[in-house]
Amino acid sequence: FLIIPQMKKIISSILFAFVIVVVAFVWWRYYFVFGEGVKAGNLNFFVKKGFVFKTYEGRLIQEGFKSAAPGALQSNEFEFSVTSDSIAAILERCSGKTVELKYKEYLHPLPWRGMSTYVVFEVLKAGDSTSPGTLPVN
Repeated sequence: FLIIPQMKKIISSILFAFVIVVVAFVWWRYYFVFGEGVKAGNLNFFVKKGFVFKTYEGRLIQEGFKSAAPGALQSNEFEFSVTSDSIAAILERCSGKTVELKYKEYLHPLPWRGMSTYVVFEVLKAGDSTSPGTLPVN
């Protein structure tokens, strides 16, 4: 009858290890920041959309062109999500203007964080590219 307490101990240890592995996997896949950076370009659009989770989504058109296939040209676009209402309020007034955005890159998106793996958390500059009075935004 000494086997039963040892079995309980082994089962609880295995269960604890399994929970730790699952938590580590979820953190790595959805919360680990893979990269951080800054992108600048013209804000093409910025919208709030979603069926269950309403998230802010935007697209930045950068200078230059990229080619996915040989002989084809495509504009260099940066699609991103925004989680902060204060950042969203700034970007809603900047459509068609040049902006400089600081972002974090995650490995996979979450429904309540947005549709993109790139999440903007700061607006460094917002204004027209031709005007000398481009304002930094804090």
